[in-house]
Amino acid sequence: MTTHLVADRVHVRAPGKLNLFFEVGDVQADGYHDVASAYQAVSLYEDVWAEPSDDFTVSIAGAVDVSGVPADDRNLALRAARLLAKKTGHAGGVHLDIHKYVPVAGGMGGGSADAAAALVACDALWGTDVGTAELHRLGARLGADVPFALMGGTAIGTGRGDQLNPALAKGRFDWVLLPTDAGLSTPEVYAHLDRLRDQSGGGSAPREIGVRRTPEVDPGVLQALRAGDPVALAERVRNDLQTAALSLRPQLRDALELGDHSGALVGMVSGSGPTLAFLTADAESALELQVTLSAAGMTALHVHGPVAGARVMSM
Repeated sequence: MTTHLVADRVHVRAPGKLNLFFEVGDVQADGYHDVASAYQAVSLYEDVWAEPSDDFTVSIAGAVDVSGVPADDRNLALRAARLLAKKTGHAGGVHLDIHKYVPVAGGMGGGSADAAAALVACDALWGTDVGTAELHRLGARLGADVPFALMGGTAIGTGRGDQLNPALAKGRFDWVLLPTDAGLSTPEVYAHLDRLRDQSGGGSAPREIGVRRTPEVDPGVLQALRAGDPVALAERVRNDLQTAALSLRPQLRDALELGDHSGALVGMVSGSGPTLAFLTADAESALELQVTLSAAGMTALHVHGPVAGARVMSM
């Protein structure tokens, strides 16, 4: 059984993500959906410190409301640590100190970033050296977004979103985010999408409601990313969960309209929401939009992508 410790404390940083394109297929017999997504990691991070412990424990703080984040075995980062320990036969435990900056239940994969950071941190702390491929396999067992939080950059995800292929993205894309204190449950948003699709009958439904048996990413998204062209990307962004999220949280429509009328190339719900993401032409445009939205009394964050996945900052 592995007991050797490489360090006394390891700090790992992992990014939140945006779904630049997210097409959702039919609900399957097991209740899940196949998807096709274009992910981009952005410069809003989760920080996780891991240190030796006899047990598996976690503490949580940060710049966002963390009151809804579990500090027991429901915590995804803690589950990640236990999974790696079981895989490698590590005899001890770990204490994880998580500092959160990605909105909780905000559609940006903050919990998945925590889990990815925990896997990398524990692997470094314990010296288990399982390798990148195995970390990705373990991550996929924890959730569809965990492998991408490990990978970072820009990628196409298919299946449940965890079958990843890197995508070339030239240059930098600037975004302004509007987080919301009250999160949305991802399962609830998917279930509401299914209800809306049932009610619509599919055929005459809007594009984001209509059902597609085999989801696929619009080739125009890949072309815009390769060209580093935010204007072209803005014409192709899509999120099938957006209509469901806006139906559950209709007040988000006003903020979307304000961003669209204040210089954004396009605004969208991030993932299952309720965080809103506005693509801008460049960093200067993002700053101007951030100021405008802040002046309207909103919390606005300027981020950019793509950025690297989970990585060790210090040992």
